[in-house]
Amino acid sequence: MAGYPMPLAMASPGEVVRIADVRAGRGLTRRLADMGLLPGTVIRIINSQMRGPVVVEVKGTRLALGHGMAHKILVTR
Repeated sequence: MAGYPMPLAMASPGEVVRIADVRAGRGLTRRLADMGLLPGTVIRIINSQMRGPVVVEVKGTRLALGHGMAHKILVTR
């Protein structure tokens, strides 16, 4: 998995990506970490449409994230 970091919201359904960085405040960063979304974690994109949440699978669990939140998570392919 290589490439330049891009916002999670830009990834396509079915893609497997690795979290490169979380560009958020302390509270949101902690909340994402509690959900298992930490730099280095590999996740699979389930749904990423312009409307509705970005749905990802991390360690066998599906999570729905708002687009604003998904733009703060940088991933690489």
